[in-house]
Amino acid sequence: QVQLVESGGGLVQPGGSLRLSCAASGSIFRINNMGWYRQAPGKQRDMVAVVTRTGITNYQDSVKGRFTISRDSALKTVDLEMNGLKPEDTAVYYCYAEALPRDSETWGTYWGQGTQVSVSS
Repeated sequence: QVQLVESGGGLVQPGGSLRLSCAASGSIFRINNMGWYRQAPGKQRDMVAVVTRTGITNYQDSVKGRFTISRDSALKTVDLEMNGLKPEDTAVYYCYAEALPRDSETWGTYWGQGTQVSVSS
């Protein structure tokens, strides 16, 4: 199967920066889109940024110009560089991947365990 492991969350002051990383492992034949969602307390999980296999990116309007998503050449790691962080960016951030396992003919959406990002003075 497919496992996603995130790292890089933490507490930062407003205006600060954090970098999140997510690595996919397991018996993977192919990964298409990878990206990040976030969920604040009492709110739904929303897309933050997505990157395709060919490097096309899409961002939530509220993070454009502040966040940058990138993917390694092996297409199994996705990073999220977050600058100019605001208190409203506080949430649990989840990595996701659309992947086809080697022993399956079915594409699935896989999620990491989540990493907390807190922005506060």
